[in-house]
Amino acid sequence: MRENRPNVLGGLAGWLWLAVIIVPIYYIIVTSLRPQDDYYEENPLSIPSNPSLDPYRLVLENEFVKYLTNSVLVTVAAVVVILAVSLMASYYLVRSGTRLAQRTLQLILLGIAIPLQATIIPIYYLIVEIGLYDTLWALILPSIAFGIPISVLITVNFVRDIPNELFESMRVDGTGEWRILLTLVLPLSRPALMTVGIYQALQVWNGFLFPLVLTQSSDVRVLPLSLWSYQGQFSTNVPAVLAAVTLSVLPILAAYVIGRRQLVSGLTAGFGK
Repeated sequence: MRENRPNVLGGLAGWLWLAVIIVPIYYIIVTSLRPQDDYYEENPLSIPSNPSLDPYRLVLENEFVKYLTNSVLVTVAAVVVILAVSLMASYYLVRSGTRLAQRTLQLILLGIAIPLQATIIPIYYLIVEIGLYDTLWALILPSIAFGIPISVLITVNFVRDIPNELFESMRVDGTGEWRILLTLVLPLSRPALMTVGIYQALQVWNGFLFPLVLTQSSDVRVLPLSLWSYQGQFSTNVPAVLAAVTLSVLPILAAYVIGRRQLVSGLTAGFGK
């Protein structure tokens, strides 16, 4: 029998990659606890000699709660609509079997190849023309449009794996399409929906281009755009910026912890065939 030799190079590469991930996170947390006066005097990777919560206090006093609320509203509204539309579209595209359904799927997936940056000018013109500029709807609607293609791709492959016998047995019992969707497809597609929800929440939550172009007033400002509030004319309050980054990550981190078990199964569904 061949002896299993330790993969030294693989182990070193793994530790190196771990350091690449851990060091920036450590830097963000340590710097967010450092007073601004000590930021330019101490080693950036050293533990703060005078740890302080002043950066977090400054962030919370600078309308952070309002920006957080706007981000939550935009993210929740966009993700809920994306999940609903993707599930219904996937059920139709999988169970219909018509040429129209195939063409519709091809058209939807074509949206994956369209870069967001290439459409920002038409989107801006459309949002202004319909009177939604500088509102939260100006962020929600484009986020839904760009989130549907990849979401449909994931949910279609998952719905396709549901055994056909389950659908036939429910139809024999006289069950309607909406009831099949809600009582069969929805529960069995939960891993895919959890994956889509976490992925799209991350995309919408961290979105910067739409808030930058489609909003202007501070009343509808979201967290990524609010980081500009800590930048002065000649300097930037780096500890405050990183404190805001730390606080803004917590909701998405909580969503990942809740749905981490179903994340991998949802992403790999249907792609192994």
